[in-house]
Amino acid sequence: MADESYAPTPSTTFNRYKERGSYDVETIHNIFNTTSVVHVSFLPSPDDPFPVILPMIGQIGTYPGDDTAEAACYLHGYVSSRIVKLSGSHDDPGFPVCVTATKVDGYKLALTPFHHSYNYRSALLQGHAALVTDPAEKTWALELITDSVVPGRWAHSRPPDKGELAATHVIKISIVAASAKDAASVPADERKDLRNEAVANAFWAGVVPVWECFGEPVPAPYNKVKVPDHVAEFVKNENANSEEYAVWAAGNVPVKKKREDE
Repeated sequence: MADESYAPTPSTTFNRYKERGSYDVETIHNIFNTTSVVHVSFLPSPDDPFPVILPMIGQIGTYPGDDTAEAACYLHGYVSSRIVKLSGSHDDPGFPVCVTATKVDGYKLALTPFHHSYNYRSALLQGHAALVTDPAEKTWALELITDSVVPGRWAHSRPPDKGELAATHVIKISIVAASAKDAASVPADERKDLRNEAVANAFWAGVVPVWECFGEPVPAPYNKVKVPDHVAEFVKNENANSEEYAVWAAGNVPVKKKREDE
């Protein structure tokens, strides 16, 4: 996007902790593109009052063949799934959906349960979902999604055959609005508790860092080759980066809080 941010809308405007919110494109895309599973919400039919929420694999990217150069969210789907059928049954611009991504970076344990919280990163996008019908864009999107799981995996695996491509669909969500929110700090206890030695000396306060950890790759029973470099490097780098951020967030003291405590 030219202005590198999404325009606020009534449903993406922040009501609480506005200082934690962001409409920055890079921030929002980064959260989505580093989250293993996103959740997609939609109404299955006008007659059904209850929304459906599906866990899916998704990735935001800009198709090089798109003249508009607008980033979109691409979702992996099977031909028989309800969301795929809905995506193919609506005219332009598609049917409305909401997609969220969340990463938990720590448990904040305060002196009082009232101030217990999480360190986290979350993002939300709203848009219109439609099936990708162009074969070139579909293949590009499948590679994008595959490499979002393990970078380089598309090139290091057998290309899908016609039957597999026919059984797999890609849903493209044209983004209308999006926002992100995060918390990365130590607990925020009340001054009365910080100054009360009977309280401060009795209870532990701090952060338990949380990060997604990838274990040592386990070969399939029929495997005949060693663990490839792209898999080993992915595990090593992801674990190091996730731990580094979670530990940093656990000790981070925002400028605003520093001034309040001084």
